[in-house]
Amino acid sequence: MSQMFKISLPDGSVREMPEGSTPADVAAAIGPGLAKAALAAKVDGELVDLTRPFTGDAQLALVTSRDEAEALDLARHDYAHVLAEAVQALFPGTQITFGPSTDDGFYYDFAPKERPFTDEDLPAIEAKMREIIAADKPLRREVWRREQLISRWKQQGESFKAEWAAELPEGEELTVYWSGEDWLDMCRGPHLPSTGKLDPQAFKLTRVSGAYWRGDQKNAMLSRIYGTGWLNKKQLQEHLTRLEEAAKRDHRKLGGEMDLFHLQQEAHGSVFWHPKGYLIWRELEAYMRRAIDGAGYREVKTPQVMDARQWEQSGHWGKYRENMFVIPDEVPNVEDEGPLVSDEAEWMALKPMNCPAHVLIFRQGIKSYRDLPLRIYENGCCHRNEPHGALHGLMRVRQFTQDDAHIFCREDQIVAEVQAFCELADRIYKDFGFTYSIKLALRPEKRFGSDEMWNKAEAELRDAVVRAGLATKEYGWEELPGEGAFYAPKLEWHLTDAIGRTWQVGTIQSDRVLPERLDASYIGEDGDKHRPVMLHRAIFGSYERFIGILIEHFAGKLPVWLAPVQAVVATIVSDADAYAADVVARLKAAGVRAEIDLRNEKINYKVREHSLKKVPHLLVVGKREAEEGTVAVRTLGAEHQKVMSLDEAIAMLKGEVTPPDLRP
Repeated sequence: MSQMFKISLPDGSVREMPEGSTPADVAAAIGPGLAKAALAAKVDGELVDLTRPFTGDAQLALVTSRDEAEALDLARHDYAHVLAEAVQALFPGTQITFGPSTDDGFYYDFAPKERPFTDEDLPAIEAKMREIIAADKPLRREVWRREQLISRWKQQGESFKAEWAAELPEGEELTVYWSGEDWLDMCRGPHLPSTGKLDPQAFKLTRVSGAYWRGDQKNAMLSRIYGTGWLNKKQLQEHLTRLEEAAKRDHRKLGGEMDLFHLQQEAHGSVFWHPKGYLIWRELEAYMRRAIDGAGYREVKTPQVMDARQWEQSGHWGKYRENMFVIPDEVPNVEDEGPLVSDEAEWMALKPMNCPAHVLIFRQGIKSYRDLPLRIYENGCCHRNEPHGALHGLMRVRQFTQDDAHIFCREDQIVAEVQAFCELADRIYKDFGFTYSIKLALRPEKRFGSDEMWNKAEAELRDAVVRAGLATKEYGWEELPGEGAFYAPKLEWHLTDAIGRTWQVGTIQSDRVLPERLDASYIGEDGDKHRPVMLHRAIFGSYERFIGILIEHFAGKLPVWLAPVQAVVATIVSDADAYAADVVARLKAAGVRAEIDLRNEKINYKVREHSLKKVPHLLVVGKREAEEGTVAVRTLGAEHQKVMSLDEAIAMLKGEVTPPDLRP
């Protein structure tokens, strides 16, 4: 007699199933509706194929499309496999490499036999993918021996797969998945039961790009095909609509139209700020200075370049050096021959972060327990050696300025300081109209410090959020295992923008490692030396990225107090030129950033041009307005203009140009 296994279900019931049975058999035993809807299974918490036999008594939860997160990841993984099968069917001799799912879809990297793929190839590949989906091919798992797998790949001319299979850890179970009877890929899985479980109208291939094998520019260049995949056509259409809206809001496009900034190859990853763009920066900087002054911070300025020994002591040289710009501390060779830098050169580095420099300021002079907490703030310019391919407008740069601060405090002050920061961040994000969620990023595998230290640091951050009243569903409270920095756990603020995207911006980290490594201490009430705890914190994150987020969130229609030009006075006829000049003078005297447009152009042309530049208010004046002392106010986005007296217009604008923290 075969052995019987007890399979426990989420509703508390238990079914006895014979040895060799699968989650699919349980679904069928429960009913045909569930058997049809089931996509995968969780067995003792592990996501597996429906056809994976049980190995003993188990807890079982069947995954359907209602379990959207798991279902989407499965579908996207399968779309990637179907993409690879379609490409090899259409382009014989193409080698396959890897194809993971992503946050909104999937991609697969290929080594084409004859030429790189282009966007023109995508329609034919999509059509072939739909054929494979319609064929409803079973997706079947097999375990292979390493030698068998390597031999198969070599026979098929799949050198990339053979290389990878040869390097997988000894003892690791090597699995392949068949699509039908004639195509397979090496994969850990799990997968849907068959290709027919995918919706052929719920995916779209989006673009082709180049990608290096294993992400190393020394290796072969591959063709990467990206796609977006969903559970149904409605989800796909909603996503494509979001992409269209995101394209309209792209900060790079709007930044050019509004004359805010530009980027160019002569300074990879660094921003050329134009006067109007830098006005936004200055407003944000002034706003943040008022906030930190009010919260008891002291502003400092630290060097851009520091000796490599300092970075070795802090731990960054060993764990972060690949992202640092390293500089020889010697005069370079000016002759035509010989190396530019000698073997004897000492090394320095552009700072990628401000933390070690702030510790050095803390160490100047003897600190007492009465001096704490000491809150040190810096608009600190940093440099990080990001790969060229990873750079993206203002969102990913090499030179950036952080609204950075470090709070040196006693153990008994940590929770209160973090709570105060949570309340400060809440006020600031709400001033900009953002909603947000808070996440607690917990200890990573590779880290400094003891488990006891990490337990204490994580508990302190958690307690502070609870005391601030923010550890609730309303604020998206969540804990993220393994996501902390190598030296400390951290709280993260994720802003939600106008079209539902999230941006991780603010952080605070509780750090006991760096003060120890850099020998920071204070004299306690007992007369002995003690280590301060160092809280690393930022709210904007970086000025560059925060400005990029603001531009996209508001689609360029920035709040009036942030707009580089807050009002333009435009004339209908030249008879109103003198009155227009007087209006501009009055506006400037009231603190409004105003410009004048006296060009001999039709007023509709002027309206369109200033709307494209996202000027919040256009004050139109003609002969009648000059005689009556009025203005016709056209507000960006409004359907109709409003005629009002100049005094009324000035009063209205004075209210709007006042930063939110200075309003009564």
